[in-house]
Amino acid sequence: MSQSATPPQSPQPQPEAQAEAQAEAQAEAQQPAPPQPVDGNPYAQQPGAVPPPLAPSAPYAPPAPPKNNIALGLVTAVAAALVAAGIYGVVIGTTKHEIGWAAVGVGFVIGLAAGRLGGRNPALPVVSAVLALGAVYLGQLVGDAMLIADEYGVNFSKVFFDHFSVVQDAWKADSDPLTFVFFAIAAFAAFSGAKKAAL
Repeated sequence: MSQSATPPQSPQPQPEAQAEAQAEAQAEAQQPAPPQPVDGNPYAQQPGAVPPPLAPSAPYAPPAPPKNNIALGLVTAVAAALVAAGIYGVVIGTTKHEIGWAAVGVGFVIGLAAGRLGGRNPALPVVSAVLALGAVYLGQLVGDAMLIADEYGVNFSKVFFDHFSVVQDAWKADSDPLTFVFFAIAAFAAFSGAKKAAL
């Protein structure tokens, strides 16, 4: 005895629903297609169409007030001067030469730090230039102390802290007009860096 299963019957659509679907299809076919724009861009706005209203936008935030925190600028400039002087001294001590671009870097770093964090206070570029002079001088002293310590085989801190007058005498003996050009370059870089970095 074999029984065969008959497939399930899907419900037959009703004649009224079929007639409505056919009427809608015919109505859509009879409507003319919207005209294509002249340039052929189907996404362009059609002539005579009303553009959608603009969404309301949030009001613009007011600009940030200018920074004028001279204390923060000075503290940052002093810290940058000490770090830059140390790096400049190491460069001089390892290369055994004064390098002009390093003096520019010392001045610019000091001016940048003062201007960015101190703002547009007119005293900051002047203070940055003075700090750059001090940083280049200190860096040259560190470099001379490194050279003296290397020459005599003693510790750098012993030379720099215990025999500072010897280091200054060595700096005076080694200084030439180019040394003072580096001072001027660093001061100019610090002054202009502080003016440009002030926001």
